[in-house]
Amino acid sequence: MKNVPRFPNFRPVEISDAAEISSRLWNNQPKTSELTFTNLFIWQEYYRINWCLKGDHLLIYCSSADGICYALEPVGPPPRTEIALRLLHWLRTDMEVESPHIERADTRFTSELADDNRFIISPAREHFDYLYRTNDLIHLEGRNYHSKRNFINTFNQSYKSEYQDIKPENVKECLDFQEAWCRYHRCEEDMGLMGEWSAIRRALENLGDLNLVGGIIVIDGKVQAFTLGEKLNRETAVVHIEKANPEMRGLYTVINQQFCEHAWADMLCINREQDLGEEGLRNAKLSYHPTRMIEKFTITLKDA
Repeated sequence: MKNVPRFPNFRPVEISDAAEISSRLWNNQPKTSELTFTNLFIWQEYYRINWCLKGDHLLIYCSSADGICYALEPVGPPPRTEIALRLLHWLRTDMEVESPHIERADTRFTSELADDNRFIISPAREHFDYLYRTNDLIHLEGRNYHSKRNFINTFNQSYKSEYQDIKPENVKECLDFQEAWCRYHRCEEDMGLMGEWSAIRRALENLGDLNLVGGIIVIDGKVQAFTLGEKLNRETAVVHIEKANPEMRGLYTVINQQFCEHAWADMLCINREQDLGEEGLRNAKLSYHPTRMIEKFTITLKDA
């Protein structure tokens, strides 16, 4: 790869940075869904994600299309108080951010800052990740999952489907399916959906260089659903992307259950990321009865 960027000389996340960034994230054993190389890379265009190293710490900041600029938590060994302070001051002075902040920080990081009166720590509910027991999502047992079992039964009575792993030869079909999905949902009218479409394209087109595992549902020879995820830490897999034909009732439930069964049966938990404050998405994620939420926080300077 290129020479590693050193603070304050950030540069955009590129596929050639995978080994350097991935190893540092994995050594940190993250709990939050943002902290995988895949997530940083596929969302780079939308969030304009940049990185560098300062000593033993990986620093990341985002300057999104809507003009909001913020950092993610420094990744590396504790204590991280002084480097967090340095990063926030850099955002203020060099990036001219009026109210510099760190977003989506986990509880491990905030516990390091809790007794320091220079910081304000606020929960960010819209960014909390949903964590599930893998066995719950595979077997869907008990009263809580009665409706999910009904969805799958109804789907299986209506369609003859086959689950397959995503392979390089499936990528174009998945891209074609996503394009059709976007036409159905009129992505061109929603900047967020267009950003997601860009992220999905980057994920699929770089499948061989990322640590992604994927699955598809094929019906009558056509891809009608696909999903992508990876290991987040030693116990948890994270699902980054899940798309299904919205006109096939129960298909989202099927791809979720099948992916967990085929790809993640050996993992203890599944992280299905956040709801971004969208009511429909929140209700859908809650309907699977998460075992707990992975809390995240926004950190600002008290004198800001």
